[in-house]
Amino acid sequence: MMKTQLIKIATAECFTHGIVAREIHAFARGYPLNHPWQVNSEHYHLSLTAGMFIPTLSGVRDLLMIDPLPPVESPDDIKIYDQEQDLAMAIKMATEVRRITGAQIGIGTSAGIGTGCIALVSDGITITDTTEIHADLRTSNPSKIMERQKSGVSHALLLLELALQKYY
Repeated sequence: MMKTQLIKIATAECFTHGIVAREIHAFARGYPLNHPWQVNSEHYHLSLTAGMFIPTLSGVRDLLMIDPLPPVESPDDIKIYDQEQDLAMAIKMATEVRRITGAQIGIGTSAGIGTGCIALVSDGITITDTTEIHADLRTSNPSKIMERQKSGVSHALLLLELALQKYY
């Protein structure tokens, strides 16, 4: 099967720490890392345009050029949202990283208090998901937060695979 046109992807990540971008880039270049991809790289011509790790309010302002939602807390400029705010911020981050990079697909992740949120945005398409791991950035032990992160990476990449299969 012949590859489709180039599909540019950009990420603006918080709780997934840029790992989603790294996995997409490695897959697109032919050396997948940790994710068990269910799509064939020979069928998709992917390029990671940008992968941003943006855990702070000032990062959202300076890099994405938008005003972040007011957080529940912001120790050291870190944005901590509740579940509903995380969903809204993940969508905003995906939308804006897509806009500023000119990518066809934008992926945003945000997690503070709750299960975290992942958003994928493309032309007229917004797909969201959450992890199954509840954690609170203010009080959870680090292993719980890392467990949520790992789940968030997996969920983000599964959303991308779903979008590729359905829309591209």
